[in-house]
Amino acid sequence: MPHALGVPSPNKVAYMADAADLGRDYKHHLLVSLDLKPGDTVLDVGCGPGTDLPVMADAVTPSGRVIGVDVDPAMVAAARSFSHFYPQIDIRRGDAHALPVDPGTAGRARMDRALQHVEDPAGVLAELHKALEPGGLLRIAEPDWDALLVDGDLEMNRAFNRFVCSTMVRNATIGRELPRLAREAGFEVEGVRAVTTVLRDFARADYTLALTRNTERAVRAGAIERADGERWLAELREGDFLASLTIFLLSARKPR
Repeated sequence: MPHALGVPSPNKVAYMADAADLGRDYKHHLLVSLDLKPGDTVLDVGCGPGTDLPVMADAVTPSGRVIGVDVDPAMVAAARSFSHFYPQIDIRRGDAHALPVDPGTAGRARMDRALQHVEDPAGVLAELHKALEPGGLLRIAEPDWDALLVDGDLEMNRAFNRFVCSTMVRNATIGRELPRLAREAGFEVEGVRAVTTVLRDFARADYTLALTRNTERAVRAGAIERADGERWLAELREGDFLASLTIFLLSARKPR
């Protein structure tokens, strides 16, 4: 699963942790909606470096299980460090298109900003449907990169979004597609909500949203004129910066 915004490989673990910190509001909603109880088994697909695993492990207690799955060896190694302190955490390297769990393993499953990277979102949702027990809960959080808002030059914001959505993110508008895809995979959709994160610091936003990196990529690809890209970035650095990104939260259930 390639990373959405082209983060260099050695920095992926630090990047994922920092990005998680920026998304506290939606992450709180996502974790609360799982309704985890002692003894539950929860499957975290695309668990990354395991930032959220301890919270889930505390909720299910040692009588439950938290199964984290990720395809990236660096993420798996980072996530496994938590299992030294939480024996209920079980980290497995595997592809979301062929989950390394038996059918009906989990009562809860979640994905946090991982479906945007996969080759076949419908196939992954079918795998999640198979991995859940009847009545099991599915919770997914995904961004909509076409809804990235940056105050300033509107046409440059639109040009940047077009480039990112067409080139840098495999499933750039997956957030808005979640209810339809979940129903097609056999889930009952219980609800959808949106949480918008507002960023006011350019340096932090630039690191997380790759504004400079992807503007340079767009210039090299001929999608943005160099003079326009440099002017836009200079205005963002020097001005009263504001950007926002919307995350869609899906609540669904496998029928009994």
